[in-house]
Amino acid sequence: MISLSLNGEPRRIAPATSIAALLAELELDAAKVAVERNLEIVPRSTFGEVLLAEGDKLEIVHFVGGGQDDDGWEVAGRKFRSRLIVGTGKYKDFAQNAAALEASGAEIVTVAVRRVNVMDKGQPMLTDFIDPKKVTYLPNTAGCFTGDDAVRTLRLAREAGGWNLVKLEVLGEARTLYPDMQETLRATEILVKDGFDVMVYCADDPIAAKKLEDLGACAIMPLGSLIGSGLGVQNPVTIRMIIEGAKVPVLVDAGVGTASDAAAAMELGCAGVLMNTAIAEAKDPVLMARAMKLAVESGRLAYRAGRMARRRYADPSSPLAGLI
Repeated sequence: MISLSLNGEPRRIAPATSIAALLAELELDAAKVAVERNLEIVPRSTFGEVLLAEGDKLEIVHFVGGGQDDDGWEVAGRKFRSRLIVGTGKYKDFAQNAAALEASGAEIVTVAVRRVNVMDKGQPMLTDFIDPKKVTYLPNTAGCFTGDDAVRTLRLAREAGGWNLVKLEVLGEARTLYPDMQETLRATEILVKDGFDVMVYCADDPIAAKKLEDLGACAIMPLGSLIGSGLGVQNPVTIRMIIEGAKVPVLVDAGVGTASDAAAAMELGCAGVLMNTAIAEAKDPVLMARAMKLAVESGRLAYRAGRMARRRYADPSSPLAGLI
């Protein structure tokens, strides 16, 4: 793989990739964009001939309506509009999972890597219901208790589906599913050196989060509370400290129980929220998925708007002078 800059963000691509091939990978219409390479405009007629090289700086532009509010977010050079990431476990079946995903508006789903059931070749698969060409699959090391197992799992995932953007979690023990940060740091270093873009589940520890970023993690994902607990964000102060100190996206991962928890995470300034159980174990998962979509959007708007200052005493909305 070679590294280049795309619209100011680092990106890794295969060697000898042409501009035309890159545009196709990005699902951009070559007839509707302009490309600048190393400060020189590239003629559209040569897109198929110009091969990109290590260290190239690309700018790709198009026309948008004046004043358009583009509040998307990026991770590892990939841009998304939805700030909600959802899981694919605990649903009664794949059909319900797909319906909840559609209601959530999420563009990324986490997927666990498991052995193929060779005894039942007719068993349905997730890809039959959620198209990986339309939704970004995020392979996840759920259930791994050592860094070696996590690295092995993600290498298999890349071989199986070509996925380079992955979510790492290394658990310390089965009762709390709390992250083992020593093993997480070790696995992060290995995976980054192996060319993965690693989003990392971690403790809500600003020091550990900074170490993960220094190792090359493309996103930091501190837990809101224990996986599957539904307790909401327990330590907003430390998560806010992680956000303030990070130069990569910070997403709350685990512990969300209902819509207000998701909104609270977003109001802290998180780039997004990842959840599974809160939707899958709701009485109506599809309706809850819709609620989570709106909560994430609402929390993001509230963060952008800026919260009013807290006061120790009352402050009337209407002036008291001039009362009859």
